[in-house]
Order: sequence, then structure tokens, then C-alpha cells
Amino acid sequence: MQQGAEYSLDDHGADGTRLVLSGHLTLASIGPFDRAVKAIDGPIHAIDLAGVEEIDTVGAWVVCRAAHRLSSEITGASPEALRLLASVQDIDVDGPMRPPRPPVWERVPLAVGDKVFGARSGIYGVVAFFGQILIGAGSLIRHPRRFPIKALVHQMELVGVTALPIIGLMSFLIGIVIAQQGSVQLEQFGAESLTVNLVGRITLRELGVLMTAIMVAGRSGSAFAAQLGTMRLTEEIDAMRTIGISPVEVLVIPRIVAATFMMVLLGFYASLMAIIGGAVVGDLTLGIPFWTFLARIQEVVPEHDLWVGLIKAPVFGLIVALAGCYHGLQVRGNSEEVGRRTTMAVVSAIFAVIVLDAFFAVFFTEIGWG
Repeated sequence: MQQGAEYSLDDHGADGTRLVLSGHLTLASIGPFDRAVKAIDGPIHAIDLAGVEEIDTVGAWVVCRAAHRLSSEITGASPEALRLLASVQDIDVDGPMRPPRPPVWERVPLAVGDKVFGARSGIYGVVAFFGQILIGAGSLIRHPRRFPIKALVHQMELVGVTALPIIGLMSFLIGIVIAQQGSVQLEQFGAESLTVNLVGRITLRELGVLMTAIMVAGRSGSAFAAQLGTMRLTEEIDAMRTIGISPVEVLVIPRIVAATFMMVLLGFYASLMAIIGGAVVGDLTLGIPFWTFLARIQEVVPEHDLWVGLIKAPVFGLIVALAGCYHGLQVRGNSEEVGRRTTMAVVSAIFAVIVLDAFFAVFFTEIGWG
């Protein structure tokens, strides 16, 4: 085990008190010594390094700082120690530990400018990504035999089939919550029977497809970003381009098609499970028989509510897939970027889905499907 640094005060010198150092002044053992030297307040005429066996840059810097604070001269240093001391003696030991911070009226415009510049670069990247997708889709249309059917089926299984349990459970519980909370509020007006209308319309029109899109964004969108991002880091995508395979055709388009198509089925499935959850609550707490609840759904829910959900579902699936694939292909540098881009993919997809849902709500209301 390496010996630490030691010091002693010599008050018998002709010129005044000396600080005599010995042992090892290295990074591994300098901590206790540095704290002890900081506690010395008296005037020190000289710092004697004759007994120092080993010193590194950190030790030399600590000695220079102590000599500066105590107004001392350094004596007895070996040639190696002198070289280290000379290299660190001009360092401003009393300088600020943090760089100067500009005032807020300068920081805010600079931060806004950086964001705007970054947004411009992001827009360029998104447009270029859309162009690559269109070129890849056109190429597959001209040469349909090149379409990766196996990759598409595999992605449909990952996005759709394996998501059925979690989406079904989530939608079933959402239907229970809507029915239970809605019945409590409607009971104040003696309109518990309208719980059927509430569950049917809100699940088929809004919550079924919206909650499914959020779940798919967190589950499949993040997987797209992480998979493609990892392939970027391991240079698999570059290798595909080298041998003449288009990554957009093989990796991106199957994921987009799978998410777009399976989102329709998942949205409809989620709406059905939510209605079943509401029917269970109606049967157990409202006195509405299970099959009567389902039959009543067909009477009180307009057909266009079903079409509203089915129209929104593929758009939401497309947005989720585009966000995941785009951010995955933007990974650069290191594995930390994979995590950052995966988070950005999920957040941007959910944000875009909610914004589009608001636009859809206004649009369908304007055309009389409100």
C-alpha cells in the first residue's frame, strides 16, 4: 500500500517557520494532506520538499497553491519536482471555479436562437427522411418482388399480436373506470342508463384508439428507435448500403406498414375490450345485464363514431412508426445517443398523436360527425 504524504512544522529555522514535507505527494494520497495544509494559518517562510519521495502533477499543484496562500518559497525540490512545479506555478489558484455566466437578457435570446437553429436542422432532416421513404416506396412498387414480406410479417407480429394482452387489459380497465366514474356522476341526475352512451361513444371515438396509440408509441415506437439506433452504432446500416441493400426498403418501410395496418386492428380491439369492461361494471353495479348493455351499444352509438376511430387509427400508427424510425436513424456517436433518441421518439410521437387527435376532433365536428 502506498504511503501517504506527511508534514511537520519546523520553528527552529533562522529565517522563520518551515513546512517540511515527506512521503508521497500523489493523487492517491494527497487528499488528507491538502485538508491539513489548508488548516494552517500562521506565516510559513519556506516549504521544504527535500524529504518527498514521489510527486505528481496534482501534488505539485497543491504545493504551489499552499506556497501562494502562505507566501512561502519552495526549497529542497528534486529536478523532477522542479519541472512539475514550473509547469503548474502559473496556474491561477484563486481563479473562478466556474466560467462567467452571461446575464439573463443575453442567455435567453441565445438559447432561443439555438433552439430555432436546431429546429431548422430537424425540419431538413425530416423532409430528407420523407424523401427517402417515397423513393424507397416507389422502388418497391416498380419491383414488387423485392418487398420484404417476411420482415413485414415479423413486424406485424411484434407490433400487433404480442401487444394484444397488454392493450386488452389496459382497455378493459379503462372501460371499467369510465363506466364506474361516469355512473357516479350521472346518478346525480337520475341518468345512470346513459352510462351505455358514455362508454360506447368515448371508447369507439376517442379513448380506444388514443390510448392504443400511446401504448404502441411507448412499446413499438421505442423499439424501432432502439433497434435502428443500435444498428447505426454497429455500422450494420452502412454495411447494408455497401452491399447494395437499401435500409429504408428493408428496415423502415416494413415497420411503417406494419404499425399503420396493425394500429387499425389494435384500435378496434381496444374499443371492444373497453366496452366489455363497461358492460361488466353495468352488470355488477348498475343492474344492466351484460348482453343488454352490448345490445344497447348498437342502438345508441352512431355508426360514424366507429368510422372516426378507424380513420384516426392508421394515421396515429403512421406517426408512431415515422417518429421511431426517424430518431433511430439519427443516432450518432455513442450508446447514450440511443437512449436519448429513443426518449425523443416516444415523446414526439405521443405529442404528435395528441395534437392530431385535437385536429381530428374539430374536423369531424365541422363535417357533422360530432
